[in-house]
This record gives sequence, structure tokens and C-alpha cells, in this order.
Amino acid sequence: MTQASLSSDRSNRSSLGLSIRKRFLSSEPLRGYSLLSPTLLTMLFGLAMPLLVLFGLSFWLQDYVDFIKTFSLQNYSDFFAKPIYSAILMKSIRISAMVTLVTVLLAYPMAYFIAFRIKSNKLVWLILITVPFWTSYLLRVFAWKLMLGYNGVVNSGLKSLGLISEPLEFLLYNPTAVAITLAHAWAAFAILPIYVSLEKIDRSLLEASRDLGENAFMSFIRVTLPLSMPGVIAASLLVFIPTVGDYVTPSLVGGPSGIMIGNIIQSMFGKAFNWPLGAAISVISMLTVTAMVCLFLWGTHRLRRAVA
Repeated sequence: MTQASLSSDRSNRSSLGLSIRKRFLSSEPLRGYSLLSPTLLTMLFGLAMPLLVLFGLSFWLQDYVDFIKTFSLQNYSDFFAKPIYSAILMKSIRISAMVTLVTVLLAYPMAYFIAFRIKSNKLVWLILITVPFWTSYLLRVFAWKLMLGYNGVVNSGLKSLGLISEPLEFLLYNPTAVAITLAHAWAAFAILPIYVSLEKIDRSLLEASRDLGENAFMSFIRVTLPLSMPGVIAASLLVFIPTVGDYVTPSLVGGPSGIMIGNIIQSMFGKAFNWPLGAAISVISMLTVTAMVCLFLWGTHRLRRAVA
């Protein structure tokens, strides 16, 4: 090959490289994907891969300490053959739905107050909301256990006021105690997205509503609430999805009647040492929650379109 042809080949390669680089830099989607690539890789290897392993494990069988690595639907059959698993899953969904409803109802007024009533130092209020979360989640659950216990703060206070003669035993070790503790634990996760939605509302729309003769309540119903629904939906999902699989809170304050599906899964991977069945229960739980979330999003979308 002659010197001229070598120079021409190098020139072509250089121009091709410059062309590719220019196309890459001028393409907004490609630049966006390049920025997201570390996060996408982390999600792939940190979340997708374990889920695939869990899904594959659910089709194996357990023989004492050994895995029988043959394809089988026995674990899924065992789940549906024993009504206790389905009952606990449904109870977990009911508790999480109740926690979500209570948390959003409590979070919305707080978010509204910060967004519309606080004129300055909003950051200070947001930081104050997160102060309880500077401590361990386990410590906060133990704090509620001390408050709701047989000789806890609530019972001691009621006895000192003479309102009760004997401690109230129903305050602890039941689904209500689980719901109260989870609602407090996830309150900040509901307040923040609702606050962001309320803060983004154009105040001129509220003024226009008032100019058209609407009172404060109707302005809230027709303007503020619909425009803040994205934050409400995000808050609901942020609370509902994690609380379905929670097992620490039911273990500490739920008792036998407050057990949730997370406790069953944890026992399968722990004392029961039946990882394939635990994996199958996990897969069924994830699919159930995914289906409910999709149904919830579809319902809220239809409702927002009907209202609009």
C-alpha cells in the first residue's frame, strides 16, 4: 500500500470519527442516554438481575439444604393450595391501602400549608418534616411500641387522667398498630411529592377562579385538587408499594393478627429455609401489586379525564 493511500485511509477514518462524534453531540436523546447509562447499568445489575434470579429460583424445589434444579410449578401450586398465603397477601394489601389513605389524608393538609400559607423559610419547614427520619427506622418503630404498649405512654396518660382503670390491650399487636406505625414512618414520603405539585400550581388560576365568583372551597375542589393529583398519585404509590412487603413493623407491633406477607417471605428465606417457595410467594406478591398499581393508574387516569 502506498503512502498516499495510507494517508487517505487515515483521513477517511478521522472524518468518520468526527462525523460520529458530531452526530452524537448534536443528538439530544443520545446525550441523555449517555448521562443515564451509569444509573441504567446500576439498575440492571442491582435490580433486574436479582429479580431474574428470584424468578428462576421460584421454579426449583428444596430438598433440605439442597436445591433440586428441575423446572417445577410445585411452589406456585403450594401457594394456591394453602389459603393462608392468599389470605395474608390480601390482608397485607388491605393494611397497605389503609396506610396509604391515612398517610395521604394527613400529608395533604401539611403540604398545602407549606405551599400556600408559608411565605418564607419554606426550606426550614421541609427540613423539620424530615427530622424524625434522621434516626433509625427501627428506633421509630420501637418508639411506637413504647407509646402503644401495655404500660406505654398512651395507657399511662389515660390512667393518670382517670379515664381508664386498666390498660387498653387492643392498642398494640394488631393491624391498627401496624397501620399507625407505617403511616408515621412514610409520612414524609407523601408530603414531599404533594408539596411539589402544589408549589407548581399557577397562582393566577386561583385568582381567576375567585374573580369568576368561586368561593375558597370550590376553588380548591375545581382548581387546586385536580392540579395537585399527580403529586397525590405519586405519594400513594410511594407509600403503598413498599408497605405491602414490610416485615419489620408487623414483627414488632403487629403480633400474630398483624402478620403480613413480608413476614411469610422472610420466614421462608430464614427459619423455614424454603427459598424456592419464598421466591414464588415474592413473585406472586410482586405481580399482584403491579396489577393493582396498573389498575389504580388506569382508574385515576379515567377519573381525571372525566373531571376535565
